[in-house]
Amino acid sequence: MSLYFFNRFPFSRLAPVPIRLIVGYGFLEHGLAKLTKGPDTFANILQALGVPAPHIMAWLTILVELIGGLAVLLGAFVSLVSLPMAAVLLVAMFTVHLRYGFSSIKLLAVTAAGPQFGQPGYETALLYLACLAALVLGGPGPLAFDCLITKMRKANH
Repeated sequence: MSLYFFNRFPFSRLAPVPIRLIVGYGFLEHGLAKLTKGPDTFANILQALGVPAPHIMAWLTILVELIGGLAVLLGAFVSLVSLPMAAVLLVAMFTVHLRYGFSSIKLLAVTAAGPQFGQPGYETALLYLACLAALVLGGPGPLAFDCLITKMRKANH
């Protein structure tokens, strides 16, 4: 079968939905984890990394992850929230993950307590960036808040 057949498959328009769900949930989860552990804990990590104004940056990161994650999950303002979300990913990638190489999974050993893993590389950050780019370039899909707004605007005109 040709690729044309698969591109015309009726459900292909839903392709952005699982991307939105995992990216939105992932950002929400990271933001909630930082908030639950306390913004001061994250600010201390940022300070150790040499990030300027660590308390402000901690709160900004948490807000970007929570608000951006929810927006992507709902398919609302995806193009707008993707820019600060990409900035958070790039900062994390260059300040933390780059030194550990590409792979996000580094099996060091298997012990009686279970598998032991090393520090994650930048692979996951690149995957999130690629997903955000796909959503911005291809749109959030038909089951998105942005599509609902567009339909309502068309109905009113």
